[in-house]
Amino acid sequence: MRKLISSLVLLALATTIVSAQQYDLVLEGGRVMDPETGLDAVRNVGVRDGKIARISSEALSGRRVVHAGGLVVAPGFIDLHQHGQDPASQRVKALDGVTTALELEIGVPDVAKFLNAKESRSLIHYGTSASHAAARALVFGAPLPSGDILPKSGPATDQPATPEQIESMRAHLRQELDSGGLAVGMGIQYTPGATRLEVIDMFRLAADRRLPVYTHMRSAGRAEPGSAIEATSEVIAAAAITGASLHIVHINSTCARDAMECLALIEGARARGLDVTTEAYPYTAGMTSINSALFNPGWREKFGIGYGDLVLPDTGEHLTQERFDELHNSSTAQLVLVFSNTQEMVDQVIPHPLVMIASDGEQGHPRNAGTYSRVLAHYVREKGTITLMDALRKMSLMPAEVLERSTPVARQKGRLQEGADADIVVFEAGTISDRSTFEKPMEPSVGVGYLVVGGTIVVDHGKIVPNVFPGRPLLGPGKRSALHD
Repeated sequence: MRKLISSLVLLALATTIVSAQQYDLVLEGGRVMDPETGLDAVRNVGVRDGKIARISSEALSGRRVVHAGGLVVAPGFIDLHQHGQDPASQRVKALDGVTTALELEIGVPDVAKFLNAKESRSLIHYGTSASHAAARALVFGAPLPSGDILPKSGPATDQPATPEQIESMRAHLRQELDSGGLAVGMGIQYTPGATRLEVIDMFRLAADRRLPVYTHMRSAGRAEPGSAIEATSEVIAAAAITGASLHIVHINSTCARDAMECLALIEGARARGLDVTTEAYPYTAGMTSINSALFNPGWREKFGIGYGDLVLPDTGEHLTQERFDELHNSSTAQLVLVFSNTQEMVDQVIPHPLVMIASDGEQGHPRNAGTYSRVLAHYVREKGTITLMDALRKMSLMPAEVLERSTPVARQKGRLQEGADADIVVFEAGTISDRSTFEKPMEPSVGVGYLVVGGTIVVDHGKIVPNVFPGRPLLGPGKRSALHD
């Protein structure tokens, strides 16, 4: 009897040890790359309870084992600038290797409504900034229609605000930050009536909350006053005056032919202790709403383009003056592609060491589906202007470090290390490629074999897994993040 009891005890103990060593998921034999530590070696990765529990050269046991031999295993990509938050956009983001996609450029009109609508319905992680543009429209008595993030050109965009209106905007933004906003989002070019003081007051609010400002700058082009250089100087000055961290969105698009000069301004600011960062996407065309203030009179001279450089994404129609006037004066938002940059300038911007990758993604533009795979295919594999590790750094670690200004949760993202969140992309470096074009902007990328979000596989053998929604919100300090409840 004693021998039987001893045997049962040993069996139970052995079962407990095996259970303790078994992982929910094992990624076996892949080329594990971590841009923070520089790890680049064949390893096995064990995932348990949504975390990377073990990285080892020894064999690991798991309930599900994915054989990743010949594949790169890397931190999931983090997109700081993603407008398309619909399910179709999330699916193409996942197939492009993105595990977190955030609406931070301008933000949304109602943070709480945005977060509630996505709870338990999101394929990948999500979050947003608090929108200065929406707060301004509300204070001017022209609240944004449901689904819109940009105000129509008019008094709410073009008129200067009174001190009382500015304080009302600040009060509204405080409420939005209390609802979980990660930052203050400003589309200054879409609210040209905002004075320099109004901009500074919004930066002051962000600094008081110890949160960053994400901004689409006031203007673009070379014409003075109102050049891209002047616009860059304005927001850097606001950061210096207030102490707020600053993230300048899509420097390739806003600065265009002067992008390298704008980057030199950012380098100078950083060398003098200012926290200024920026991003770019690998395409020559931008896209925006045609009835916005960006197309107020003088836009052709400012951008150095004409009506024919504006193209409707749904039909491929190049606009005439008559068609432009019709759409610009409409109360209905209409997206338009804006061909205002050169491939040579984009090719200079993307490898710059200060530039991280963000898509500015939305349906109608190929950047929504193809940004990250395009960087890996075009700049790493074909041109060789970026190493694979540098590309991963630009797409995971660098955006995670920017997010750390908003939430400590970001310290567990953008890394492939024990203890980090199990947000992981597994792809074939030799074949990963974008397939989206201006004619077929939602064509999914190829080459991502597996995508893991919070420990759950959402892309399996290159296909979206149906009916799984592991995406969780990233929330600002005004509201505790559900990721670590």
